[in-house]
Amino acid sequence: MNHPDNESGFDTDDHHHEAGPLAELVTVRDWLRYAVSRFNRNKVFFGHGCTNAFDEAVWLIMHALDLPADRLEPFMDACILGEEREHLLALIDRRVDERVPTAYLTNEAWLNGFRFKVDPRVIIPRSFFAELLEDGFSPWVNDPETVRSALDLCCGSGCLAILMTQAFPKAQIVAVDLSDDALAVAQDNIDDYGLNGQIELVRSDLFEGLADRRFDLIISNPPYVTEEAMRALPPEYLHEPRMALAAGVDGLDVVRRILVEARAHLNPGGLLAVEIGHNRSIVESAFPELPFVWLAAEGGDDMVFLLHAEDLPG
Repeated sequence: MNHPDNESGFDTDDHHHEAGPLAELVTVRDWLRYAVSRFNRNKVFFGHGCTNAFDEAVWLIMHALDLPADRLEPFMDACILGEEREHLLALIDRRVDERVPTAYLTNEAWLNGFRFKVDPRVIIPRSFFAELLEDGFSPWVNDPETVRSALDLCCGSGCLAILMTQAFPKAQIVAVDLSDDALAVAQDNIDDYGLNGQIELVRSDLFEGLADRRFDLIISNPPYVTEEAMRALPPEYLHEPRMALAAGVDGLDVVRRILVEARAHLNPGGLLAVEIGHNRSIVESAFPELPFVWLAAEGGDDMVFLLHAEDLPG
């Protein structure tokens, strides 16, 4: 038999696309091993929902195959179709080579078991408030049903505003952000959960667009990354909007404004809670006169401070 393409008798033009992972990786188990190895070898950073290569690989692969991530075992030895392999390889390449966070590759993120749509227009949800809201902000809020108005300042994707509706079922929630892009993503998430009647979105530079409105509770996960920390961020974080992270030399550009302006927007006995990451010492040095209460969370203590309305500047 004559094989005009090459002397070996194999048509390389027909089969070259099957070389490497596309040919050798057949099952979910194969692709999971491959992804974990590539993540580890290339030292990708995990900070957007997962803490290790295995969990992130499961998330990425199962989402790409439209399979439930919490039911991995029944599918481990399932064969993956050729077109699915191409899609998987492209996703893994982007995660490793471009350092795109998996949340942006899957367009989803999770907090407290709630799924939220995300894309590069908005910071990927992650907050110590998720745990605090799961407990109804106890013991600082004695009865969650007494909270009738609450504000999520710098709301991003709207994730915390949505969690607030679960923690405070009788509250009307206002969610504020300066970014039109973030508010568009937040609106999608609010629509998905059918919460347009309970959550109001407002475009505002912090309190500027709220006139004289007051709330029983204000929470904020604002930009708080210092200039030095911004220079040291892993590449994954550079895919997020800079305005959602950077907050000046000492990380307090936004926090200062919140502390100065918040009292005028709190009801008597109201509470302000602000997440500031690892900046406790910076905050306390800048405001030595304020009686900060630092809240404990399983993910880390001293990341969120709380102040009563009466303790804030007048």
